[in-house]
Amino acid sequence: MSGATVVEQAVEQAAREPVAWFADRVAHDLVDLVRCGSSDGAPAVLDHVERSGGWWALVADYEGAVVAARFADASRTEPAAGGPWPGLDASGWSSSLSEAQYVEACREVRSRIARGEVYQVNVCRVLEQDLPEDADVVALARLLRGRHPAPYAGAVVLPGVVEVVCASPELFLSRRGDLVTTGPIKGTAVTSERLLPKDVDENVMIVDLARNDLSIACSPGTVEVSDLLAVEQHPGLVHLVSRVRGRLRPDVGWGGLWSAMTPPASVTGAPKSSALRAITDLEPVARGPYCGAVGWIDVDAGTAELAVGIRTFWTARRDGRRVLRFGAGAGITWGSDPHAEWAETELKASRLLAVAAG
Repeated sequence: MSGATVVEQAVEQAAREPVAWFADRVAHDLVDLVRCGSSDGAPAVLDHVERSGGWWALVADYEGAVVAARFADASRTEPAAGGPWPGLDASGWSSSLSEAQYVEACREVRSRIARGEVYQVNVCRVLEQDLPEDADVVALARLLRGRHPAPYAGAVVLPGVVEVVCASPELFLSRRGDLVTTGPIKGTAVTSERLLPKDVDENVMIVDLARNDLSIACSPGTVEVSDLLAVEQHPGLVHLVSRVRGRLRPDVGWGGLWSAMTPPASVTGAPKSSALRAITDLEPVARGPYCGAVGWIDVDAGTAELAVGIRTFWTARRDGRRVLRFGAGAGITWGSDPHAEWAETELKASRLLAVAAG
């Protein structure tokens, strides 16, 4: 399907104009839209973005589907007013994994670690609740900005194509010319005093994985850890955050960088190939934009900022109904207590689901 056809359909179906909202930048006047349904096509989409120039919003599923939308103008500071947010029943969420199923998945990861198959696996579940057809997710984005501020917050609303609201604390990729940086988060607790040795071990493992991913796309000798195990305070919890950066090889563009870095290291595990197999075996539903990427690329300026799609809501269709989804997960290592890992997913979700309740 051509980009022009997709744009026309999106505009025809729109209850509001297509919009992308990041920090104080609001993009409008959609002029081009490209997408692919699998990881095989993602590099081609990103190469198209790079050839076309301009300012693009991007939403990528964990499974590899990518939607990229070019906007003519990214100068507004607020999106156009839309409908209200209805507020959702805080007890009305279903989960793709029950607590018992999640605990069993954690135990299976520990069994695989004992057999030497893997060192760490990120195990996630997807929550879901019916959403009124007239609910405006930009109103949810406004609520989150006021009540749950996040450094990589964003919203991409392309009616009929994708609707994502992200309150992510985690940097997937920033780009400034040939300098690319990733900021994996591993280690979560209510306070810094409650972080465990297991959290440190997990972060270091994922930093090593991020170094390996970047080294595929970057010039030899340029990949370095610029910050290790920094404690960051976020609403209701703390995270351990590291930074890894490198200089892209001259022959590597967005497509090559994407192939090297996806899925993000922090939401897979180590070794990545073994962790991906475990995730396929243990998680019953697709993650979608959760654990994918949400952000923007300014091709003309040579800059970009993409978040890992955690703390993220998105809409979908299920049996003819409009639903809202939200993901939560935790990294499982040999030192994990399965019940404590379930509690970590509850902690990560609780504040944002309270906001969605209005």
